[in-house]
Amino acid sequence: MKIPFHKAFIGDEEINAAAEVIRSGWLTMGEKTFAFEKMFSSYTGAPESIAVNSCTAALHLALKAACIGPGDEVIIPAMTFIATWEIIKYFDAVPVLCDVDKDSFLIDVSEIEKKITPKTRAIIPVHYGGEPCDMDGIMELARIHKLAVIEDAAHAFPSVYKERMIGTIGDITCFSFYATKTVTTGEGGMITTGNGEFADRVKRLRLHGITKDAWNRYSDKGSWEYDVSEPGYKYNITDIASAIGIEQLKKCDSMNLMRREIAGKYNSAFSKTELLETWKVRDEAGCSWHLYPLRLNTDAVKVSRNEFINELKSAGIGTSVHYIPMYRFSAFSNSGYELSDFPVCEDMYSREVSLPIWPGMSDAEIEYVIDTVTENLEKNRK
Repeated sequence: MKIPFHKAFIGDEEINAAAEVIRSGWLTMGEKTFAFEKMFSSYTGAPESIAVNSCTAALHLALKAACIGPGDEVIIPAMTFIATWEIIKYFDAVPVLCDVDKDSFLIDVSEIEKKITPKTRAIIPVHYGGEPCDMDGIMELARIHKLAVIEDAAHAFPSVYKERMIGTIGDITCFSFYATKTVTTGEGGMITTGNGEFADRVKRLRLHGITKDAWNRYSDKGSWEYDVSEPGYKYNITDIASAIGIEQLKKCDSMNLMRREIAGKYNSAFSKTELLETWKVRDEAGCSWHLYPLRLNTDAVKVSRNEFINELKSAGIGTSVHYIPMYRFSAFSNSGYELSDFPVCEDMYSREVSLPIWPGMSDAEIEYVIDTVTENLEKNRK
């Protein structure tokens, strides 16, 4: 049996929606995108939703809206995808790395507090795997120190924190619709905010700083005249992607339920062995389950994490690692960080492996993953 790490849950609805846009003759950002944004706001409860072409673009625009500049410090977890770091560098600002919690893998609020200085301007909490961070603690720190909170919610749709949808808590929230995410448009992202000034600026910046988007210039009711208020970017999404996104939103609850059911089966099986450590999630119903991370108990098994991944690969099971800590990349060679500065990240990185968890996995595929993981570890028991 061959089971990929991820497979998008795409059906005829998405295919037909994309085809309809192509046949319409209008392919870039237009009516479908505006409908997608409205639908996303309706689902999350966010006052403003602005669609862009990636979560990286969303994060870039969010920092721009928050007026981050050279020398400003932005606090982020060390265990995240490199995009969270690179968008800070776009501004010649300083990414300040924090260790994560040993159970949840989320940014540690006590570590954030230690890293705040007079130069700190923002915090970017990353909702790892779709599990929401301690937003009460983070928002309180932000209030005390007058910091912007920009949520990296690339994994976190639809996630819920204490009965509030992610997308309605921080100053700005950034979502991803990349091919592997819980909702996909192939490539794409969404910004949500309750700040009208942020929303207006982001809408301009996503398309060169132009005061009118192309649809309003080229439609029957539009005008060719426009102004450029400041230099912007080419970050708009297409109507093709938005049409796919609309169909994905219609089924996001059922897809989330499928992920949750897979996670439940994994938890039931893997919590029975001391050879693994399962991910500790505060609220299983509130997690999007974008990832299913496990940690090997390397004191109890003879294989390393890398050897374990290779054995699963030989059995036809795709896996991944989330993540290589950012301070391990060559870009950080002169940063002054030491491996010993991040004991939790180091321990996690050496033992973590992410298993397949995607809507549409059959019972036979789920059982095959469980049986293969269990048998491999038992075979390698010390």
